[in-house]
Amino acid sequence: MRFFVVRTMVYICRMQKTLSERDQAVIWHPYTQMQTAPAPVGIVRGEGAVLEDEQGRQYIDATSSWWVNIHGHAHPHITQRLAEQAAVLHHSIFAGYTHEPAVTLAERLLPVLPGCQARVFYSDNGSTAVEVALKMTIQYWQNKGLPRRKLLAFHNAYHGDTFGAMSVSGRSVFTRAFDDYLFEVTFLDLPNPENLPALLAQVGALGEATAAFIFEPLVQGAGGMVMYDAPSLDALLAHCRAKGILLIADEIMTGFGRTGTNFAMDQLATPPDMVTLSKGLTGGTMAMGITTCTAEIYEAFLSTDKLKTLFHGHSFTANPLTCAVALASLELFLEPSCAENRRRIAEQHRQFAEVLATQDDVRNVRQAGTILAFEIHTGEADSYINDLAGFLHAFFREKRVMLRPLGNTLYILPPYCITNEQLGLVYNSILEMLAAYGKRQV
Repeated sequence: MRFFVVRTMVYICRMQKTLSERDQAVIWHPYTQMQTAPAPVGIVRGEGAVLEDEQGRQYIDATSSWWVNIHGHAHPHITQRLAEQAAVLHHSIFAGYTHEPAVTLAERLLPVLPGCQARVFYSDNGSTAVEVALKMTIQYWQNKGLPRRKLLAFHNAYHGDTFGAMSVSGRSVFTRAFDDYLFEVTFLDLPNPENLPALLAQVGALGEATAAFIFEPLVQGAGGMVMYDAPSLDALLAHCRAKGILLIADEIMTGFGRTGTNFAMDQLATPPDMVTLSKGLTGGTMAMGITTCTAEIYEAFLSTDKLKTLFHGHSFTANPLTCAVALASLELFLEPSCAENRRRIAEQHRQFAEVLATQDDVRNVRQAGTILAFEIHTGEADSYINDLAGFLHAFFREKRVMLRPLGNTLYILPPYCITNEQLGLVYNSILEMLAAYGKRQV
Protein backbone atom coordinates (compact mmCIF):
# COMPACT_ATOMS: atom_id res chain seq x y z
CA MET A 1 0.00 0.00 0.00
CA ARG A 2 2.83 2.41 0.93
CA PHE A 3 4.57 1.69 -2.40
CA PHE A 4 1.36 2.52 -4.27
CA VAL A 5 0.96 5.81 -2.37
CA VAL A 6 4.57 6.85 -3.07
CA ARG A 7 4.26 6.06 -6.76
CA THR A 8 1.01 8.01 -6.92
CA MET A 9 2.63 11.03 -5.28
CA VAL A 10 5.57 10.88 -7.72
CA TYR A 11 3.15 10.69 -10.66
CA ILE A 12 1.15 13.69 -9.38
CA CYS A 13 4.38 15.64 -8.87
CA ARG A 14 5.43 14.90 -12.43
CA MET A 15 2.05 15.98 -13.77
CA GLN A 16 2.39 19.33 -11.98
CA LYS A 17 5.87 20.08 -13.38
CA THR A 18 6.99 20.65 -16.93
CA LEU A 19 9.53 18.40 -18.60
CA SER A 20 11.98 21.29 -18.49
CA GLU A 21 11.51 21.75 -14.72
CA ARG A 22 11.94 18.05 -14.04
CA ASP A 23 15.09 18.04 -16.19
CA GLN A 24 16.69 20.76 -14.11
CA ALA A 25 16.42 18.62 -10.99
CA VAL A 26 18.24 15.56 -12.37
CA ILE A 27 20.12 16.17 -15.67
CA TRP A 28 23.65 17.41 -16.50
CA HIS A 29 23.70 18.63 -20.13
CA PRO A 30 26.68 18.50 -22.53
CA TYR A 31 28.77 21.60 -23.29
CA THR A 32 26.64 23.56 -20.80
CA GLN A 33 27.50 25.73 -17.81
CA MET A 34 24.59 24.52 -15.73
CA GLN A 35 24.65 27.43 -13.27
CA THR A 36 24.02 30.13 -15.87
CA ALA A 37 22.32 28.30 -18.75
CA PRO A 38 18.63 28.99 -19.39
CA ALA A 39 16.17 26.18 -18.78
CA PRO A 40 16.21 23.64 -21.62
CA VAL A 41 13.33 23.36 -24.05
CA GLY A 42 11.36 20.16 -23.50
CA ILE A 43 10.97 18.43 -26.88
CA VAL A 44 8.18 15.85 -27.15
CA ARG A 45 7.98 14.93 -30.85
CA GLY A 46 9.48 15.55 -34.27
CA GLU A 47 8.55 15.20 -37.90
CA GLY A 48 10.65 16.07 -40.91
CA ALA A 49 12.65 19.24 -40.23
CA VAL A 50 10.43 20.29 -37.32
CA LEU A 51 10.55 19.57 -33.58
CA GLU A 52 7.71 20.34 -31.16
CA ASP A 53 8.02 21.27 -27.50
CA GLU A 54 5.72 20.44 -24.59
CA GLN A 55 3.78 23.67 -25.08
CA GLY A 56 3.04 22.76 -28.70
CA ARG A 57 5.50 25.29 -30.18
CA GLN A 58 7.35 24.16 -33.29
CA TYR A 59 11.04 24.72 -34.09
CA ILE A 60 12.81 24.34 -37.43
CA ASP A 61 15.84 22.11 -36.86
CA ALA A 62 18.37 24.04 -38.94
CA THR A 63 21.40 22.09 -37.66
CA SER A 64 20.04 18.55 -37.95
CA SER A 65 20.26 18.16 -34.16
CA TRP A 66 24.07 18.23 -34.03
CA TRP A 67 24.42 17.17 -37.67
CA VAL A 68 22.84 13.70 -37.32
CA ASN A 69 19.28 13.86 -38.69
CA ILE A 70 20.12 13.91 -42.38
CA HIS A 71 16.64 12.67 -43.42
CA GLY A 72 14.67 14.50 -40.72
CA HIS A 73 12.90 13.32 -37.61
CA ALA A 74 10.72 10.21 -37.31
CA HIS A 75 11.21 9.23 -40.95
CA PRO A 76 8.61 6.53 -41.72
CA HIS A 77 11.02 4.26 -43.63
CA ILE A 78 13.53 4.23 -40.78
CA THR A 79 10.75 3.85 -38.20
CA GLN A 80 9.33 0.86 -40.07
CA ARG A 81 12.71 -0.87 -40.30
CA LEU A 82 13.32 -0.29 -36.60
CA ALA A 83 9.95 -1.79 -35.69
CA GLU A 84 10.52 -4.79 -37.94
CA GLN A 85 13.92 -5.48 -36.41
CA ALA A 86 12.62 -4.97 -32.87
CA ALA A 87 10.19 -7.82 -33.42
CA VAL A 88 13.04 -10.18 -34.36
CA LEU A 89 16.27 -9.46 -32.44
CA HIS A 90 17.24 -6.65 -30.08
CA HIS A 91 20.83 -7.57 -29.32
CA SER A 92 23.40 -10.31 -29.48
CA ILE A 93 27.02 -10.50 -28.45
CA PHE A 94 29.19 -9.79 -31.51
CA ALA A 95 32.31 -11.73 -30.49
CA GLY A 96 31.96 -15.17 -32.04
CA TYR A 97 28.42 -14.44 -33.29
CA THR A 98 26.95 -12.36 -36.10
CA HIS A 99 23.56 -11.36 -37.50
CA GLU A 100 21.89 -10.26 -40.73
CA PRO A 101 21.66 -6.46 -40.15
CA ALA A 102 25.38 -6.13 -39.40
CA VAL A 103 26.48 -8.20 -42.40
CA THR A 104 24.08 -6.56 -44.84
CA LEU A 105 25.00 -3.04 -43.69
CA ALA A 106 28.72 -3.75 -44.16
CA GLU A 107 28.10 -5.32 -47.58
CA ARG A 108 26.18 -2.27 -48.81
CA LEU A 109 28.27 0.43 -47.13
CA LEU A 110 31.79 -0.59 -48.16
CA PRO A 111 31.25 -0.17 -51.95
CA VAL A 112 30.12 3.46 -51.59
CA LEU A 113 32.98 4.57 -49.32
CA PRO A 114 36.05 6.38 -50.67
CA GLY A 115 39.13 4.30 -51.41
CA CYS A 116 39.35 0.52 -51.20
CA GLN A 117 37.70 0.00 -47.84
CA ALA A 118 37.47 -3.73 -47.11
CA ARG A 119 36.45 -4.23 -43.47
CA VAL A 120 33.93 -2.67 -41.06
CA PHE A 121 34.54 -2.41 -37.32
CA TYR A 122 31.43 -1.38 -35.36
CA SER A 123 31.46 0.81 -32.26
CA ASP A 124 29.18 3.22 -30.43
CA ASN A 125 29.72 6.83 -31.60
CA GLY A 126 32.09 9.18 -33.38
CA SER A 127 34.65 9.42 -30.60
CA THR A 128 34.89 5.66 -30.27
CA ALA A 129 35.19 5.28 -34.04
CA VAL A 130 38.26 7.55 -33.83
CA GLU A 131 39.65 5.61 -30.87
CA VAL A 132 39.36 2.40 -32.90
CA ALA A 133 41.19 3.99 -35.84
CA LEU A 134 44.02 5.20 -33.62
CA LYS A 135 44.40 1.81 -31.95
CA MET A 136 44.35 0.06 -35.34
CA THR A 137 47.06 2.44 -36.55
CA ILE A 138 49.37 2.01 -33.57
CA GLN A 139 49.01 -1.77 -33.47
CA TYR A 140 49.29 -2.10 -37.25
CA TRP A 141 52.87 -0.84 -37.13
CA GLN A 142 53.61 -2.81 -33.97
CA ASN A 143 52.32 -6.01 -35.60
CA LYS A 144 54.58 -5.33 -38.59
CA GLY A 145 57.55 -4.80 -36.28
CA LEU A 146 58.18 -1.24 -37.49
CA PRO A 147 58.88 1.67 -35.09
CA ARG A 148 56.30 4.18 -36.34
CA ARG A 149 54.71 5.94 -33.38
CA LYS A 150 54.13 9.60 -34.25
CA LEU A 151 50.71 10.93 -35.22
CA LEU A 152 49.83 13.93 -37.37
CA ALA A 153 46.70 16.07 -37.16
CA PHE A 154 45.62 19.59 -38.05
CA HIS A 155 45.57 22.58 -35.75
CA ASN A 156 42.00 23.45 -34.77
CA ALA A 157 40.86 19.85 -35.40
CA TYR A 158 38.07 18.21 -33.43
CA HIS A 159 37.83 14.42 -33.41
CA GLY A 160 35.86 13.74 -30.23
CA ASP A 161 35.89 13.93 -26.45
CA THR A 162 37.47 10.63 -25.37
CA PHE A 163 41.18 10.81 -24.51
CA GLY A 164 42.63 9.48 -27.75
CA ALA A 165 40.24 11.62 -29.79
CA MET A 166 41.10 14.68 -27.69
CA SER A 167 44.81 14.00 -28.16
CA VAL A 168 44.52 14.31 -31.95
CA SER A 169 42.25 17.36 -31.62
CA GLY A 170 43.51 20.93 -31.46
CA ARG A 171 44.12 22.26 -27.97
CA SER A 172 41.09 24.36 -27.09
CA VAL A 173 38.40 24.97 -24.48
CA PHE A 174 37.29 21.38 -25.15
CA THR A 175 40.63 19.94 -23.98
CA ARG A 176 42.06 22.59 -21.63
CA ALA A 177 41.38 20.75 -18.35
CA PHE A 178 43.00 17.60 -19.74
CA ASP A 179 45.94 18.85 -21.83
CA ASP A 180 48.54 17.42 -19.46
CA TYR A 181 47.04 13.94 -19.86
CA LEU A 182 47.00 13.85 -23.69
CA PHE A 183 49.65 12.11 -25.75
CA GLU A 184 51.98 14.02 -28.04
CA VAL A 185 50.81 14.79 -31.57
CA THR A 186 52.42 16.87 -34.32
CA PHE A 187 49.93 19.48 -35.53
CA LEU A 188 50.00 20.92 -39.05
CA ASP A 189 48.48 24.10 -40.44
CA LEU A 190 45.64 23.66 -42.89
CA PRO A 191 47.14 23.47 -46.38
CA ASN A 192 46.85 26.18 -49.02
CA PRO A 193 48.89 26.98 -52.14
CA GLU A 194 51.15 29.35 -50.21
CA ASN A 195 52.12 27.13 -47.27
CA LEU A 196 52.06 23.76 -49.03
CA PRO A 197 55.85 23.57 -49.70
CA ALA A 198 56.56 24.20 -46.02
CA LEU A 199 54.04 21.57 -44.94
CA LEU A 200 55.56 18.98 -47.27
CA ALA A 201 58.99 19.75 -45.83
CA GLN A 202 57.64 19.48 -42.28
CA VAL A 203 56.18 16.04 -43.01
CA GLY A 204 59.38 14.94 -44.72
CA ALA A 205 61.49 16.01 -41.73
CA LEU A 206 59.60 13.61 -39.49
CA GLY A 207 61.23 10.77 -41.36
CA GLU A 208 60.00 7.22 -41.05
CA ALA A 209 58.63 7.66 -37.52
CA THR A 210 55.11 8.82 -38.44
CA ALA A 211 52.36 6.24 -38.10
CA ALA A 212 49.29 8.08 -39.38
CA PHE A 213 47.68 11.39 -40.27
CA ILE A 214 44.08 11.93 -39.10
CA PHE A 215 42.09 14.78 -40.65
CA GLU A 216 38.59 16.12 -41.28
CA PRO A 217 38.52 16.38 -45.08
CA LEU A 218 37.66 19.83 -46.47
CA VAL A 219 35.65 21.07 -43.45
CA GLN A 220 36.62 21.26 -39.78
CA GLY A 221 33.24 21.04 -38.10
CA ALA A 222 33.37 21.83 -34.38
CA GLY A 223 36.43 24.00 -34.99
CA GLY A 224 34.12 26.55 -36.59
CA MET A 225 33.07 25.09 -39.96
CA VAL A 226 36.51 25.97 -41.30
CA MET A 227 36.68 25.14 -45.02
CA TYR A 228 39.98 24.65 -46.83
CA ASP A 229 41.58 23.96 -50.19
CA ALA A 230 40.96 20.53 -51.78
CA PRO A 231 43.93 20.49 -54.24
CA SER A 232 46.35 21.45 -51.46
CA LEU A 233 44.94 18.77 -49.15
CA ASP A 234 45.25 16.22 -51.94
CA ALA A 235 48.90 17.13 -52.47
CA LEU A 236 49.60 16.85 -48.75
CA LEU A 237 47.89 13.45 -48.55
CA ALA A 238 49.78 12.17 -51.59
CA HIS A 239 53.05 13.25 -49.96
CA CYS A 240 52.10 11.43 -46.74
CA ARG A 241 51.17 8.34 -48.74
CA ALA A 242 54.58 8.39 -50.44
CA LYS A 243 56.18 8.44 -46.98
CA GLY A 244 54.19 5.35 -45.92
CA ILE A 245 51.99 7.34 -43.51
CA LEU A 246 48.51 5.88 -43.02
CA LEU A 247 45.64 8.25 -43.83
CA ILE A 248 42.60 8.37 -41.52
CA ALA A 249 39.70 10.34 -43.01
CA ASP A 250 37.36 11.48 -40.25
CA GLU A 251 34.09 11.71 -42.20
CA ILE A 252 31.93 11.71 -39.08
CA MET A 253 30.52 15.13 -39.95
CA THR A 254 31.42 15.46 -43.65
CA GLY A 255 30.12 12.03 -44.67
CA PHE A 256 26.76 11.22 -46.25
CA GLY A 257 26.51 14.19 -48.56
CA ARG A 258 27.30 17.21 -46.43
CA THR A 259 30.05 18.72 -48.63
CA GLY A 260 28.36 18.24 -52.01
CA THR A 261 29.60 14.73 -52.77
CA ASN A 262 28.66 11.49 -51.01
CA PHE A 263 31.84 11.78 -48.96
CA ALA A 264 34.31 14.65 -48.79
CA MET A 265 37.12 12.29 -49.86
CA ASP A 266 35.29 11.75 -53.16
CA GLN A 267 36.61 15.21 -54.14
CA LEU A 268 40.23 14.05 -53.75
CA ALA A 269 42.41 11.71 -55.78
CA THR A 270 44.35 10.25 -52.84
CA PRO A 271 42.31 7.52 -51.10
CA PRO A 272 42.21 7.01 -47.32
CA ASP A 273 43.43 3.90 -45.53
CA MET A 274 40.73 4.25 -42.89
CA VAL A 275 37.40 6.07 -42.63
CA THR A 276 35.53 6.96 -39.44
CA LEU A 277 31.76 7.42 -39.55
CA SER A 278 28.91 8.31 -37.18
CA LYS A 279 26.33 11.16 -37.02
CA GLY A 280 24.40 10.80 -40.32
CA LEU A 281 25.19 7.07 -40.40
CA THR A 282 21.86 6.14 -38.77
CA GLY A 283 19.94 9.19 -39.91
CA GLY A 284 20.12 10.47 -36.34
CA THR A 285 17.96 7.63 -35.06
CA MET A 286 20.37 5.73 -32.80
CA ALA A 287 24.01 6.00 -31.73
CA MET A 288 26.57 4.14 -33.83
CA GLY A 289 30.19 4.45 -34.89
CA ILE A 290 32.01 2.70 -37.72
CA THR A 291 35.70 2.45 -38.54
CA THR A 292 36.60 0.97 -41.91
CA CYS A 293 40.01 -0.04 -43.19
CA THR A 294 41.75 -1.48 -46.23
CA ALA A 295 42.55 -5.17 -46.61
CA GLU A 296 46.24 -4.40 -46.02
CA ILE A 297 45.56 -3.04 -42.55
CA TYR A 298 43.18 -5.87 -41.67
CA GLU A 299 45.64 -8.53 -42.78
CA ALA A 300 48.35 -7.18 -40.46
CA PHE A 301 46.23 -8.45 -37.56
CA LEU A 302 45.89 -12.01 -38.95
CA SER A 303 48.29 -14.32 -37.15
CA THR A 304 48.63 -17.46 -35.07
CA ASP A 305 50.09 -15.10 -32.47
CA LYS A 306 47.08 -14.04 -30.39
CA LEU A 307 48.93 -10.94 -29.23
CA LYS A 308 48.38 -9.53 -32.73
CA THR A 309 44.60 -9.50 -32.11
CA LEU A 310 42.86 -6.11 -31.98
CA PHE A 311 41.69 -6.22 -28.37
CA HIS A 312 38.87 -3.70 -28.64
CA GLY A 313 35.11 -3.94 -28.40
CA HIS A 314 31.92 -2.54 -26.91
CA SER A 315 28.95 -4.19 -25.23
CA PHE A 316 26.64 -2.84 -27.93
CA THR A 317 28.97 -3.50 -30.87
CA ALA A 318 26.88 -4.00 -34.03
CA ASN A 319 23.58 -3.76 -32.15
CA PRO A 320 20.99 -5.24 -34.57
CA LEU A 321 18.49 -2.41 -34.04
CA THR A 322 21.13 0.21 -34.81
CA CYS A 323 22.40 -1.70 -37.85
CA ALA A 324 18.85 -1.96 -39.17
CA VAL A 325 18.23 1.79 -38.95
CA ALA A 326 21.67 2.56 -40.44
CA LEU A 327 20.81 0.33 -43.38
CA ALA A 328 17.45 2.09 -43.78
CA SER A 329 19.20 5.48 -43.67
CA LEU A 330 21.73 4.34 -46.28
CA GLU A 331 18.91 3.22 -48.57
CA LEU A 332 17.30 6.66 -48.31
CA PHE A 333 20.64 8.37 -48.87
CA LEU A 334 21.27 6.46 -52.10
CA GLU A 335 17.88 7.37 -53.59
CA PRO A 336 18.10 9.95 -56.43
CA SER A 337 15.65 12.21 -54.56
CA CYS A 338 18.16 12.63 -51.73
CA ALA A 339 20.85 13.90 -54.10
CA GLU A 340 18.32 16.24 -55.68
CA ASN A 341 17.36 17.66 -52.27
CA ARG A 342 21.01 18.25 -51.45
CA ARG A 343 21.50 20.14 -54.73
CA ARG A 344 18.36 22.19 -54.01
CA ILE A 345 19.55 23.15 -50.53
CA ALA A 346 23.02 24.02 -51.85
CA GLU A 347 21.49 26.36 -54.43
CA GLN A 348 19.31 28.06 -51.82
CA HIS A 349 22.38 28.48 -49.63
CA ARG A 350 24.32 29.96 -52.53
CA GLN A 351 21.67 32.60 -53.10
CA PHE A 352 21.44 33.47 -49.42
CA ALA A 353 25.24 33.65 -49.18
CA GLU A 354 25.11 36.54 -51.64
CA VAL A 355 22.70 38.36 -49.33
CA LEU A 356 24.83 37.64 -46.26
CA ALA A 357 27.90 39.09 -47.97
CA THR A 358 26.20 42.51 -48.00
CA GLN A 359 25.57 42.59 -44.23
CA ASP A 360 27.70 44.90 -42.08
CA ASP A 361 28.50 42.53 -39.22
CA VAL A 362 29.10 39.42 -41.37
CA ARG A 363 32.55 38.10 -42.22
CA ASN A 364 33.90 35.17 -44.22
CA VAL A 365 30.74 33.74 -45.76
CA ARG A 366 31.50 30.23 -46.98
CA GLN A 367 29.69 27.17 -48.27
CA ALA A 368 30.35 23.48 -48.87
CA GLY A 369 27.34 21.60 -50.17
CA THR A 370 24.53 21.86 -47.61
CA ILE A 371 26.77 23.65 -45.07
CA LEU A 372 26.59 27.45 -44.98
CA ALA A 373 28.65 29.32 -42.39
CA PHE A 374 29.84 32.84 -41.54
CA GLU A 375 31.37 34.84 -38.70
CA ILE A 376 29.60 37.57 -36.78
CA HIS A 377 32.00 40.45 -36.20
CA THR A 378 32.11 41.39 -32.52
CA GLY A 379 35.55 42.89 -32.01
CA GLU A 380 36.19 40.13 -29.47
CA ALA A 381 38.25 36.97 -29.84
CA ASP A 382 36.48 34.21 -31.74
CA SER A 383 35.80 32.08 -28.67
CA TYR A 384 33.29 29.55 -27.42
CA ILE A 385 33.08 31.46 -24.15
CA ASN A 386 32.30 34.98 -25.36
CA ASP A 387 28.95 36.70 -24.71
CA LEU A 388 27.62 36.40 -28.25
CA ALA A 389 26.33 32.84 -27.82
CA GLY A 390 23.83 33.80 -25.12
CA PHE A 391 22.30 36.49 -27.33
CA LEU A 392 22.08 34.13 -30.31
CA HIS A 393 20.56 31.28 -28.32
CA ALA A 394 17.87 33.52 -26.86
CA PHE A 395 17.10 35.19 -30.17
CA PHE A 396 16.70 32.03 -32.22
CA ARG A 397 14.76 30.26 -29.50
CA GLU A 398 12.28 33.11 -29.63
CA LYS A 399 12.12 32.79 -33.42
CA ARG A 400 11.60 29.01 -33.06
CA VAL A 401 14.67 28.14 -35.11
CA MET A 402 17.29 25.71 -33.81
CA LEU A 403 20.66 27.32 -34.54
CA ARG A 404 23.65 26.78 -32.25
CA PRO A 405 26.75 28.96 -32.82
CA LEU A 406 30.35 27.77 -32.68
CA GLY A 407 32.00 30.74 -31.01
CA ASN A 408 31.47 33.65 -33.41
CA THR A 409 30.52 31.25 -36.19
CA LEU A 410 26.88 30.77 -37.13
CA TYR A 411 26.06 27.96 -39.53
CA ILE A 412 23.13 26.22 -41.20
CA LEU A 413 23.34 22.48 -41.72
CA PRO A 414 19.76 21.28 -42.25
CA PRO A 415 18.19 17.87 -42.81
CA TYR A 416 17.78 17.10 -46.49
CA CYS A 417 13.99 17.05 -46.18
CA ILE A 418 13.80 20.75 -45.25
CA THR A 419 11.55 22.70 -47.62
CA ASN A 420 12.43 25.92 -49.41
CA GLU A 421 9.76 27.66 -47.31
CA GLN A 422 11.37 26.43 -44.09
CA LEU A 423 14.80 27.48 -45.34
CA GLY A 424 13.35 30.90 -46.10
CA LEU A 425 12.17 31.20 -42.49
CA VAL A 426 15.66 30.26 -41.27
CA TYR A 427 17.29 32.81 -43.56
CA ASN A 428 14.84 35.55 -42.50
CA SER A 429 15.48 34.82 -38.82
CA ILE A 430 19.22 35.30 -39.43
CA LEU A 431 18.66 38.64 -41.15
CA GLU A 432 16.41 39.71 -38.27
CA MET A 433 19.11 38.64 -35.82
CA LEU A 434 21.74 40.69 -37.65
CA ALA A 435 19.47 43.73 -37.56
CA ALA A 436 18.87 43.28 -33.84
CA TYR A 437 22.56 42.69 -33.22
CA GLY A 438 23.45 45.87 -35.09
CA LYS A 439 21.10 47.88 -32.89
CA ARG A 440 22.80 46.44 -29.78
CA GLN A 441 26.14 47.82 -31.00
CA VAL A 442 24.87 51.37 -31.48
